[in-house]
Amino acid sequence: MADRLARSTSPYLRQHAGNPVDWWEWGPDALAEARRRDVPLLVSIGYASCHWCHVMAHESFEDPEVAAVMNRGFVNIKVDREERPDLDAAYMAATQAMTGQGGWPMTVFATPDGDPFFCGTYFPPVPVAGRPSFRQVLDALSRTWRERRDEVRAGAAELLAAVGGAAGPGAGARRGDGAGGTDGSPPPDPGDAGRTGDPAADAGSPALDLAAVARVGDLALTALADAYDAEHGGFGGAPKFPPSPLLEWLLRRAARTGDERALAMAGGTLSAMARGGMADQVGGGFARYSVDATWTVPHFEKMLEDNAMLLRVYAHWWRLTGSDLARRVVEGTAEHLLRDLRTPEGGFASSLDADTAGIEGATYVWTPAELTAVLGPEDGAWAADVLGVTPAGTFESGASVLTLRSGPDPREEVRLERVRRALLRARATRPQPHRDDKVVAAWNGLAVAALAEAGAVLERREWVAAAQDAAELLHRVHTLQGGDGLTRLARTSRDGAVGTAPGVLADYAAVAEGWLVLGGVTGDHRWAARGSALLDTVLARFRAPGHGFRATADDQTDPVVGRLAGGPDVADGPSPNAGAAAAGALLMRAALTGSATDRQAGELALADPLSIAHRHPRAVGWALAVAEAVLDGPREVAVVGRADDPGRVALVRTAARATAPGLVLAQGDPDEVAGSADAVGLLRDRPLVGGRAAAYVCRGFVCDRPTTDPAELRASLA
Repeated sequence: MADRLARSTSPYLRQHAGNPVDWWEWGPDALAEARRRDVPLLVSIGYASCHWCHVMAHESFEDPEVAAVMNRGFVNIKVDREERPDLDAAYMAATQAMTGQGGWPMTVFATPDGDPFFCGTYFPPVPVAGRPSFRQVLDALSRTWRERRDEVRAGAAELLAAVGGAAGPGAGARRGDGAGGTDGSPPPDPGDAGRTGDPAADAGSPALDLAAVARVGDLALTALADAYDAEHGGFGGAPKFPPSPLLEWLLRRAARTGDERALAMAGGTLSAMARGGMADQVGGGFARYSVDATWTVPHFEKMLEDNAMLLRVYAHWWRLTGSDLARRVVEGTAEHLLRDLRTPEGGFASSLDADTAGIEGATYVWTPAELTAVLGPEDGAWAADVLGVTPAGTFESGASVLTLRSGPDPREEVRLERVRRALLRARATRPQPHRDDKVVAAWNGLAVAALAEAGAVLERREWVAAAQDAAELLHRVHTLQGGDGLTRLARTSRDGAVGTAPGVLADYAAVAEGWLVLGGVTGDHRWAARGSALLDTVLARFRAPGHGFRATADDQTDPVVGRLAGGPDVADGPSPNAGAAAAGALLMRAALTGSATDRQAGELALADPLSIAHRHPRAVGWALAVAEAVLDGPREVAVVGRADDPGRVALVRTAARATAPGLVLAQGDPDEVAGSADAVGLLRDRPLVGGRAAAYVCRGFVCDRPTTDPAELRASLA
């Protein structure tokens, strides 16, 4: 039996390398082997920090008897969903269509061509609560394949047809969003204005009717208010996930319009998450979600994509309100990224496991006695009160998840920080959760944008430097030139070695935006050029019929994904929907270059998600956030001056702290801009004013007179 997984760049696949199961990686070789043996595929999909993936592995995949049945009757394929989000999404759609639910581990049985005919999630080793054992499922499906082959293939064809019919605009909202509509009346179509149906005629027309977009935002906010948990923060009931794209929209809307409802919902949710157990009160950062409605007990895995998004959102909350809590969260989350997730190559690892030595949360929970042992009686009792550690416990076995239940008094912030540091040192001596060291391009792109922006806003050079290091790794390891002259991205790397999975739209969009943001923060024009090259690939290879974007490049789509996929999905996940993210990045480039083509492509990509926003605002938060940038201009700020000129530094600081939604910043020395092929168009023909550094502000194709005064710039960006 070949030990194929041991060579993988995926830590999740490597975790299974020692199983008695004859695992294959997904690819044409595995499908060819299934055809040669005339047996079905068993496709097991999970990820390294998935608790129930580990449980099923221990119960079934490590059992020699179960493995023998798997090896005899199937070609067994192990897939890391973080490496292959396209394959995961395709089989998840089939699983949801067949069972009405989905999750991980995902267990899919398919024909040798990859067409699914039976789908499920976790299967126990013995029958439990009406759920068959995994062994029963294996025996039944192997027998069915041998004896009723025609029925199996007919069922697979029927499932393929059902999945294709369920996809398209709004499909993601139907799967994941519980928000109701408003008055049932259809909203104005934000994409109708200016469209003649002739692409050539439409080239100079507005892609969105801005009045209709504003109306959609009003309706979406009303619908969202119905789902808001005014007592505990967040939307809907348990479990509660951090709604990062949605919070970004609420903050942008509040900044643009002064809407107090939007700010109250954003602030209430951000405050509740920051004080709850999902926030790591000792080490910074956030767990994946809260299992309850009060944000008290988390599912303890910590994911890069969540923390990168939340770092940026909390930085924007601080920028808008000056909240001390927001600043503390920003500092703690950035510290978590740099301390716990940074790799030796300069990138950021994917996740920390929920389990420590097989026990969920063991690294993070405390008893009163443990606090006293570390802090002493006085500080231990005080910390127990402030951090919600009770004798009975709030978690398991008398232990408590730390929460910032009340206070502390602002005068005791120094004491709280001293306690945190002591507990962090003590916690470091405990067994630690496994880290998935895989570098995912999209999530590192989110981290680059977040660290660069937060570093500029709070003037933390080390965060900007970390963003540069991660950006360099993405450029050095993940990019290559395709035979068509376009820049291509690889989805993952590990230990500096690139993986085999091609980048998907989410990777291109997030990395492009991260590089564009980094270029504005640092004044290094190479990043704008590199981000622009990725967007050229998006426009050339990811266009979908109509006006959206495909999840995969048209020349790199797996045949199975191609058969299972319908139209573009518009719903956000933990991070922004890929199409909406691409729209945001294209609008940034349009602001930097003046490209009407980019502007139109970005706006058109928002039409489908905005068409359902009045009914499903929770599903399309990032599209709504990008729409706020469109409504605001977005503001284009070009700051010119020598790099060491205090005037330029002051103007850049002012622009970085402005709250205008989607503000696009460029900076540079006029002499260097004139001789640079990489310099963005926004900086060209922008001279100093009276020999002094100056800021040029444009909005909606209209520019203000340049200013050398930070106070005047601040006023123009309000």
